[in-house]
Amino acid sequence: MLPSVSSPRAAQKGFTGMQVLLLLLVTVIITVGVSFLVIRTYIFPKPLTPVTLNGKEAQKLEIKLQQLGWQGGSQTHAKSTNQELTPEPYRESDAKRQVSFSEKEVNSIIGRSPDFAHRVAIDFSDNLASAKILVPIPQDFPIMAGEILRVNAGLDIHLDKNHRPVVALVGVSLMGVPIPNAWLGNMKNVNLVSEFGDRGFWNTFADGVEDIQIRDGELYIKLRQ
Repeated sequence: MLPSVSSPRAAQKGFTGMQVLLLLLVTVIITVGVSFLVIRTYIFPKPLTPVTLNGKEAQKLEIKLQQLGWQGGSQTHAKSTNQELTPEPYRESDAKRQVSFSEKEVNSIIGRSPDFAHRVAIDFSDNLASAKILVPIPQDFPIMAGEILRVNAGLDIHLDKNHRPVVALVGVSLMGVPIPNAWLGNMKNVNLVSEFGDRGFWNTFADGVEDIQIRDGELYIKLRQ
């Protein structure tokens, strides 16, 4: 019986030298690309781009701010000053106690401050307010002096069963890495209003708010009488 002769294709096993070289080259390119993306995104992030509003959006925001007693730019301030000089009877309406700000409007307000315009961005989703903050490291700091540190944080904001505001820290991450609860003083998922509501800011805040909601892309607040 004659021995079987295998075909050249069947006898060939594994990769050729050229295929191995190409695989190594592709692996190096992917590794360099991923490393560059991680460094640019988390370790040395670019400054944030401030949010700007068009004319109609800016006018709508100014009306809301005036409703809260916040004067806007010079032109708006001049108009408001003229209106304030006109005597008129005092009135209260339930509609004026309700105000809502879109995510874009809140970020545009932040963008007015030179200190925060390129460093802070806010996101609204259901019951969650998230913040992206770029923190500059002091020049005299021993590590990464002068660089920018990326911090992300989330707050759970809603009303409890007693219609009292709940503001709780969901978490904080540093360069994309979540910080342990122990390092945050075990403050994760703790209602700041009930924890510190017996005095100071949180108590005043809770007493003055009848309703507060974080919706997808919107903050809604209704003040008490």
